Amino acid sequence: MAQIETHEYDVLVIGAGGAGLRAAIEASASGLSVGLVCKSLLGKAHTVMAEGGIAASLANVDQRDNWKVHFADTMRGGQYLNNWRMAELHAREAPERVRELEAWGALFDRTKDGRILQRNFGGHKYPRLAHVGDRTGLEMIRTLQDHGIHQGIEVHVECTITTLLKDDTRVAGGFGYDREKGRFKLFHAKAIILATGGIGRAYKITSNSWEYTGDGLALAYQAGADLMDMEFVQFHPTGMVWPPSVQGILVTESVRGEGGILLNKDGRRFMFEDIPELYRNQTADNEEEGWRYTQGDPDARRPPELLTRDHIARCIVREIKEGRASPHGGVYLDISWIKKRLPNAEEIIKKKLPSMYHQFKQLADIDITKEAMEVGPTTHYMMGGVRVDADTQMSTVPGLYAAGECAAGLHGANRLGGNSLSDLLVFGRRAGEHAARFAKEHGAARIDDKRVEEAASAVLKPFEPDGDPRGANPFQVQYDLQEMMQKLVGIVRKEDEMRQAVDELQKLRERAVRVRANGNREYNPGWHTALDLVNLLTVSQMIALAALERKESRGAHFREDYPNKSDTFGKCNIVVRKDADGRMAISRLPTSELRADLKLIVEEMK
Repeated sequence: MAQIETHEYDVLVIGAGGAGLRAAIEASASGLSVGLVCKSLLGKAHTVMAEGGIAASLANVDQRDNWKVHFADTMRGGQYLNNWRMAELHAREAPERVRELEAWGALFDRTKDGRILQRNFGGHKYPRLAHVGDRTGLEMIRTLQDHGIHQGIEVHVECTITTLLKDDTRVAGGFGYDREKGRFKLFHAKAIILATGGIGRAYKITSNSWEYTGDGLALAYQAGADLMDMEFVQFHPTGMVWPPSVQGILVTESVRGEGGILLNKDGRRFMFEDIPELYRNQTADNEEEGWRYTQGDPDARRPPELLTRDHIARCIVREIKEGRASPHGGVYLDISWIKKRLPNAEEIIKKKLPSMYHQFKQLADIDITKEAMEVGPTTHYMMGGVRVDADTQMSTVPGLYAAGECAAGLHGANRLGGNSLSDLLVFGRRAGEHAARFAKEHGAARIDDKRVEEAASAVLKPFEPDGDPRGANPFQVQYDLQEMMQKLVGIVRKEDEMRQAVDELQKLRERAVRVRANGNREYNPGWHTALDLVNLLTVSQMIALAALERKESRGAHFREDYPNKSDTFGKCNIVVRKDADGRMAISRLPTSELRADLKLIVEEMK
């Protein structure tokens, strides 16, 4: 056995995005020792890619907004499969978390009288997103890091956790390795918080960065935790489609929130043609009213480009399939058209959407103040994840917590834009608070040396010869997985294709067992990719099996063979767990009845 670097903490946080940082700050504030592990460099978390804003009912732009409206919007967006207690806590606590972030130094855009400015976003009844231009996630990370650096948190950068270790039923620590030198690290912890983000790298076209390989979800699954809602993968309707080198990079919903419109190759604003009954009384049916809404008219209805992401993505796919696509296989997103409404439109676009202006100018040589962008759906967000207790964020494994995108429940079948950043703050704080409490109430757990040896052996397996000196190329296996998931378990799904995906996953798993990492452990991306494959294959199987089980269309999950909603599936969540024989088991968990006062709120908001 190689030498193992060992660390001991009261609370170990895996993931250094918004949820991980907020959790670490809260746990450290209780006086406990906290270790923070991040897969890449500190400050490079995927949270920085969240551009539009933080959803919170501050009511700074429209005084009619309050937590009840936010709660109802979130439940409606999630097609009522949300954990209603999480949706309630989120709506109630989000304003306080935003004000707290402001007190810690976040520099938000301002209204004329100096309050935090809020913008329109899809699925939200009122302007609700507190923002910093279109760089809100970056400002959140900067603020949390600046505040957290004074809390005594120890940070382990470029470190990957490959195994969670247990003492009987509770978690006891984590085993991982330093990505730069390949040295092993062992973390003893009384409580562990997973904040590792999503699964976007299981798909070919994604807005997600390279870290998003489903690590936290796979770690929780292998540790015996329940996962839930894995069929609900959100495909953001607007990612870049040209040039190919930048395909999938996010085009923020803020473009549409500031007045951007979607057009097909014929120049027709196609979103007016398909407005769901659920949103018909809130959606404008003409250009004039939609424009007045984006300009803050309280009596106007929202433009159809601000409907929920799943619906817009399917409308775009329809236009493409029916031959009305742009030259490179997408549709047009046009913000430049507002020049006919506002004489200083170019300055406004550059001020409110600086990142988008520079992104298209540098990557595609397009000036968005003068011409339309070509966009198309891109894998963006996982609504499913670790099943947690609403109040504490603890999983079904004692001492193991989850927060942010890798935790399920808040968003139900579809997340509203902006709810992700407030989710990180609200439940990151709660996870940190309750993990610290668990650590105080329970003594140190024991880690079996044999389990550590097994974890180390598994990490080194790609270096072992298997009779074929060439082995299998981990990059090729990952590429084939992404192609298959994009084709067979994508935006539109069918039974036969998903069953084919399950068969293909088994073949890919057999290939992944043989993958080889050439060279040594220092600076070895092939080795990293080989280890990531284990997690990608695990979460891909969860998605495919859960999607097969849900025989209906709801939110982000669309079945071409079951295009309508089902009353049966509308009252249950799909749960994934490892059974006693080590196989992946799928079951249905009935949703709990809405509390009477919350049911009344939902009915009133309808």
